Amino acid sequence: MNAFTIKDLENLSGIKAHTIRIWEQRYSFLQPQRSNTNIRYYCNDELKTVLNIALLNKYGYKISHIDKMSPAQIREKILSLSQAEANIERLVNDLIHCMVDLDSDGFEDVLDHYIRVKGNDKTITSIIFPFLDKVGLLWMTNNINIAQEHLATNIIRQKLLVGIESAGSQVQLNKTVLLFLPEGEQHEVGLLYVYYLLKTRGMNVIYLGADLPVKDLEYVVSIKKPDCLYTHVTCMPSRYNFGKLISQVSQHIPNVKLVISGQAAISHNVKLPDWVIVKNSISDVIEALI
Repeated sequence: MNAFTIKDLENLSGIKAHTIRIWEQRYSFLQPQRSNTNIRYYCNDELKTVLNIALLNKYGYKISHIDKMSPAQIREKILSLSQAEANIERLVNDLIHCMVDLDSDGFEDVLDHYIRVKGNDKTITSIIFPFLDKVGLLWMTNNINIAQEHLATNIIRQKLLVGIESAGSQVQLNKTVLLFLPEGEQHEVGLLYVYYLLKTRGMNVIYLGADLPVKDLEYVVSIKKPDCLYTHVTCMPSRYNFGKLISQVSQHIPNVKLVISGQAAISHNVKLPDWVIVKNSISDVIEALI
């Protein structure tokens, strides 16, 4: 069983922590347990409850009314929401439910159904990326079991590869971007998503994947001479930290534009060369690379 913090619930549901505490005091649907140090923590079912209630509340249902509904009635009301945005949020929440329950068949069914209706491109941009955006913080704080993470990322990886294979653009840009993950970094899904976005914009992409030593990166750069490099660093091991990455790249591949995203980059305290750019969002990354 997972032990989610109140901050996890806030990040996933969009409901502020102080509001969740008020709900606990006034209503019966949340009954968190407490650690030995008296810190609240929540189980899988409570996470799913908060996601469902937050969705109904956002689209017009009062909390006092939701509190009187059975789980079946709550699900019925969620399925009856007609707004397109509500439907997208419901599907993203369903992916989270399936992930925490280790329901790989259900996870894939959600994606496959949307692919049949809307196509691969729409599924990637409307469902997969919002899901990754929501659960990424859980993966970085280790509040998701590694098996749950692998279940989700392996299925998403398959869908992204299919999307990349079929993606194209009528406009071809005379620019090449090399994508890689540094040594020790294994979280490949974000890099694949950027690959997909660049390909739909007509960019030439060299994809080297995860766990790449700088000496091998240097070799490819010397031969292929890309216009810029991109990497995403989520939770690099302590033996190979962000400062070491910048130092090695500066030594072996100076003056080639390097765009970096990810929590390890955003929270760095390393002095960066002029040709290294840190970006917070995927849209900023794409703008910097193009």
